[in-house]
Amino acid sequence: MERGKPGAENDVGGNVTLRSGSKVNARVYAEWLGRQGQRVVRTGSSYWQRIAPGVYQAFPYHWLIAPGERELEELFFRHRAVAVRYSLAADAAQGLASYHVVRQGGAYGLESLGYRTRKNVRLGLRRCAVERIAFSRLAEEGWRLRSETLERQGREMRVSPESWRKRFLLAGELEGFEAWGALVAGRLAAYLVAFHMDDCCYLLYQQSGREFLRECVNNALTFVATETLAARPGVRLLFYGMHSLDASASMNEFKFHMGYQAKAVRQRVVFHPLIRPFINRASYRVLQQVARWRPKSRALSKAEGMLRFYLEGQARPTEHAEALG
Repeated sequence: MERGKPGAENDVGGNVTLRSGSKVNARVYAEWLGRQGQRVVRTGSSYWQRIAPGVYQAFPYHWLIAPGERELEELFFRHRAVAVRYSLAADAAQGLASYHVVRQGGAYGLESLGYRTRKNVRLGLRRCAVERIAFSRLAEEGWRLRSETLERQGREMRVSPESWRKRFLLAGELEGFEAWGALVAGRLAAYLVAFHMDDCCYLLYQQSGREFLRECVNNALTFVATETLAARPGVRLLFYGMHSLDASASMNEFKFHMGYQAKAVRQRVVFHPLIRPFINRASYRVLQQVARWRPKSRALSKAEGMLRFYLEGQARPTEHAEALG
């Protein structure tokens, strides 16, 4: 698994075209982000995506990395990062005990699921047809599903319809991306966007309309997409997400019911050296209270999660219970 050449560092953005023979790799994903106007930085251990002003997330998301202090300093001082987040091996000495939601490639079918989930999948497959769809269709019909999903979750819109549509129209121009839809009487009821990189398939986005939730369209969509992706030659891993900074644990329960597992890792959040003295229990409690006043603000909920991951990752295991109490 490629980790990058030591010492290689540059910004990736704009309309660059990066390929690695016939095999789609992390550079294609970096190109997609860059075409959207997001800043992407390459360091010796990984790529880094600026997900908010001053905040960088390492990707590919399933890579387990261990950047040294010099590499982190480059992010803080050269690229003006305020905070960075990345995943480490489960036995690493740093970071918060966490998980990735994954499934190994290979055989997957109804026998991989529990009784109730099998029942839901069968119901969903009777109610809808699951198939690959064009990104142009997703861009045209998917915004409604996104809006209804965020409304159900009590989350604010962070991007305009135009930016959202551009995201997926660009994906349709690049190798490795594919869109799946659950169709009820020809109408798009749910969608899923996947990206195939090297030996891993990411399930990136999945959203659905409220009208069809009871039809179990998400169960059918996830089942067919997973069965198809897992059976492809060379696919070693399916990646369905990380332990979230701010989402409730129940958000991943659906994924576990669909046959995915929690792979033990550690997640580390590191703040700029000049900011660290101000990150403590007191400042966390202030931010926590502000976030309660504005429960729909994703920026505040993510910031609260960053501070919590940082503080709990710093504490010894016996101190976790009282660190943020």
